[in-house]
Amino acid sequence: MNRKALPFLTASSAALLLAACAVGPRAPDAALPLQASGAFIGSQSASVSTEAARGDWWRLYNDATLDGLIQQALTENNELEAAAANLRAVRASLSEARAGRLPTTNANAAFNRSQASTATVPTAGGAELPEVDTYSVGLDVSYEVDLFGRVGSTIRAARADAAAAAEALEVVRITVAAETARAYADTCSANAQIAVAQRTIDLQGRTVDLTQRLLDGGSGNGLDVARARAALEQTRASLPPLRAQRDGALFRLATLTGRTPAEASEAARGCQSPPQLSQPIPVGDGAALLARRPDVRQAEARLAAAAARVNVATASLYPSISLGGSLGSTALDASDLSDDANFRFSVGPLISWNFPNIAVARARIKQAGALTDAALATFDQTVLTALQETETALSSYANELDRRTALRTARDQAATAARLSRLRFDAGADSFLTVLDSERTLAGADAALAASEAQVTTYQIALFKALAGGWDQAPNPEA
Repeated sequence: MNRKALPFLTASSAALLLAACAVGPRAPDAALPLQASGAFIGSQSASVSTEAARGDWWRLYNDATLDGLIQQALTENNELEAAAANLRAVRASLSEARAGRLPTTNANAAFNRSQASTATVPTAGGAELPEVDTYSVGLDVSYEVDLFGRVGSTIRAARADAAAAAEALEVVRITVAAETARAYADTCSANAQIAVAQRTIDLQGRTVDLTQRLLDGGSGNGLDVARARAALEQTRASLPPLRAQRDGALFRLATLTGRTPAEASEAARGCQSPPQLSQPIPVGDGAALLARRPDVRQAEARLAAAAARVNVATASLYPSISLGGSLGSTALDASDLSDDANFRFSVGPLISWNFPNIAVARARIKQAGALTDAALATFDQTVLTALQETETALSSYANELDRRTALRTARDQAATAARLSRLRFDAGADSFLTVLDSERTLAGADAALAASEAQVTTYQIALFKALAGGWDQAPNPEA
């Protein structure tokens, strides 16, 4: 080996033992706003508590059917399976990036038969040159000295990409759990509204029979009969949209749980009322929320990946240094490959520096820096969106509870008015128009209350989704 190369190799070897010096800017600070760490504005409502939010929030409903459907969705949902596969692919890319820390090796073996040209190798009397067989085996090894942190920054970027993909999987899990619960609740709510409409139809049907009997007995009139029939048919017309709503929710539930519409859950189909909570919803505080939200962690990981790629681009401004070596044997006969005389080797450094293309490198650095600025802005917006979604869900839920309370009172009063108007009509103190109007009011109050019951459950699930529950009970995608 050339002894003049020893000082350089010694310095390069020392560099291998020291931490690689990454060039480029540090990652920007993904700081959370101080105002986001306290209690929620909407946490003053009696419908919620400041206890820590639960991951398995659906169990608060104490509904075995819902428990089974969500567990089935977390196991069988196709979008969740695709997200898990994407995570495996990104983790494989991380393994590839980590391989940059290892030496590159190449084993080779060759056989060559050759004959020189008499035009270049003169022979006596033009005699033909002999054919020569050559055998060769060898091993080449090279290792990049990561003096300026290109390899390390590439690994950090790949690690951050893997973290972002893992959080993307958690986002899908949360969505699948929430949408499964929503589809189940929508199915139950539609059945409840159908039941309310059926009760109204029964009541209005009896009114039609009454007016028809009065007409047949000579004490009624055709106008009352027509009015009663019109009210009855109007209520009947509300049934087809409700049935379509129920079927749509049921088919959506089947898709979420990895089933065809024909395989939709019979238990969900028979559900007659939306799931109900028997306790306040635990919501925690802002600091816990932002720690739980996988979309916030995903944005943070993407910011780290973008910052690492700035370092990768910056490292291209500096030389690339590799240590390489090879050893092998070349012989005229395969049996001679093991002879010491046929052994060969080489070792030395390789320095590569594309300094004439500095403009290209600087353009890539600017591009990576701009992408980092975009990732930081996305992180800040994700934090604000998480807080906005949670506060909105809290407000919507609390106000819908107040609305439901008012609608219950209105329904009770409408029922009292309908009963009294019927008694007064039977006693001859009121006209049938009063009865018809009071029954129409009762039907509307019943329908509005049933719709509000459905909306309460919808807002509950929206709040649970905003609180980012639904992943800690899920199966491990690597299992």
